Amino acid sequence: MPGALARAIRTAGAAAPEGAGCDLCGEPAPVGHRHLLDTERAEVMCACRACALLFAGPGTGAGHYRLIPRRRVRLPPVPTAPLGVPVGLAFFVPRADGSVTAHYPSPAGATRWEVDATTWRRTTAGHPGLAGLASDVEALLVNTARGQCHHWIVPVDDCFRVVAVVRAEWEGLSGGTRVWQRVEQFFAELTGTPD
Repeated sequence: MPGALARAIRTAGAAAPEGAGCDLCGEPAPVGHRHLLDTERAEVMCACRACALLFAGPGTGAGHYRLIPRRRVRLPPVPTAPLGVPVGLAFFVPRADGSVTAHYPSPAGATRWEVDATTWRRTTAGHPGLAGLASDVEALLVNTARGQCHHWIVPVDDCFRVVAVVRAEWEGLSGGTRVWQRVEQFFAELTGTPD
């Protein structure tokens, strides 16, 4: 598993160390650097400032590299039961072709399934903010596990960080106490940010 996702899993969602390299050109990528999504390989990549700027302008997302936005927006509760979510921690990524994939973190990584398109359209009709999700690079991230109530629009790299936390901290059949404390900490640290 190459790229930024592998590094995130190894460090359980911690920030990339100083001196991490850009996955496109090899130049240093400072702490707080941007990420790109390689849509052909479904891989998140670290980007130095120059490479991130190459994909930041209008129309530059037409190729297979897409700059992942930084927008985070807390939403009122979104009913996810009709979407077929079997667990309380999941994320939903709309695709450029109109399909939507749902994922939930597990000790083995992210389990994935297709969301019924009609059900997704009904859900977004009831929550207009969801209609503006940027395909492939933004997601609806939900945590209703253990009495929590978090519903966010986030960049997909945030979703991969949650996957990394679950993979690193999961113990036994139910995950153990530590994994849920770390997930709650992750959501507590999310703050709304414009792109």
